[in-house]
Amino acid sequence: MSTRTVRHYHHLGLLPEPERLANGYREYRLRDAVLLARVRRLAELGLALDEIRDVLADERGRELREVLAELDADLARQQQAITARRARLATLLADPELSPDSAVSPEMADVLRGLPGGSGSRFAEHDREMLAFVDTVAGPASGFADMLRPLVAHGAEIYARLDEIADAAPDDPRVAEIAETFAALLPEELAAAMSAQSPDAAWLDEMSAAQAEVFRLTIAMLKDRRC
Repeated sequence: MSTRTVRHYHHLGLLPEPERLANGYREYRLRDAVLLARVRRLAELGLALDEIRDVLADERGRELREVLAELDADLARQQQAITARRARLATLLADPELSPDSAVSPEMADVLRGLPGGSGSRFAEHDREMLAFVDTVAGPASGFADMLRPLVAHGAEIYARLDEIADAAPDDPRVAEIAETFAALLPEELAAAMSAQSPDAAWLDEMSAAQAEVFRLTIAMLKDRRC
């Protein structure tokens, strides 16, 4: 153990600082070595230094038992998380057509597989990127992928109609028609989530003016429907 580490332990209050001798050196005795050995053992178990300080301040051992129990619970949670990640990796490695879309949650990967791909649709490509992004941020526990499943069967139709208006003006008559169709297709949970969106949401900036207007109208329709 380096002298720098020992000085750090003095600073944190883990180890009493012995008085200096006449020659300026500190005299460390067996008791100090025992305390240092304790600190080292507890640190190897994964305890933080402030936790070790609390443990050493309680010679009865009650605090140590509580801290070790918390540490064991933390390690168990980490082990579960690692097991879940390894299972996900095994699923990915078994996929013969591994792609960036495969790295999303299994639930979202299943949704993306059901959507039209490789059709040259610019909106479809953008939508897949956005869905993967939301899945990464929200996580599978949000249930977002399950909300999307009823729309999968209509994916090709929706993408085709949105591609048609890519270069159209926001007041094109087709814009309102698509918004009405889209609002009617949305399942209740997804409609509720979308009605809470702002018409100035940043994700609309990634679309053409007419496409963004479709979703602004859809949001407005859903808000009116829920009033």
